[in-house]
Amino acid sequence: YTCSTAARNNLSTEELVTTLGGAVSKLPKHALQVIRHVWNEQGKSISVSEDARNTATVGQLVDIKWKLGVAMSSDTCRSLKYPYVTVTLKVADPSGQITDRSFEMTIPQFKNFFRQFKEMAAVLETV
Repeated sequence: YTCSTAARNNLSTEELVTTLGGAVSKLPKHALQVIRHVWNEQGKSISVSEDARNTATVGQLVDIKWKLGVAMSSDTCRSLKYPYVTVTLKVADPSGQITDRSFEMTIPQFKNFFRQFKEMAAVLETV
């Protein structure tokens, strides 16, 4: 959202950092450094045209569900005993249409997914 808004307003790196640094809920210095780095690296690729509009309209996460399963066998293997996690995301697009997106992960992939969510939560605590 920050990058798409900055792209729509044609902000330079310094203008973006100055604007965010002077906001009512002032961002910590390390957060501004990360934003500066990301904008320097990726800002040029986000144009005011289609990319910025698509970034701003990614939708909203409505619900997330997961379940643990075990594949017991298949037509080619008699004994799999392979655990997996199925994740279903319920997402509302900007028009309000709700769609479900499901995917499966191995246990190590799910642990990594969970770790990344914990990292995001920790970063959000600092804002």
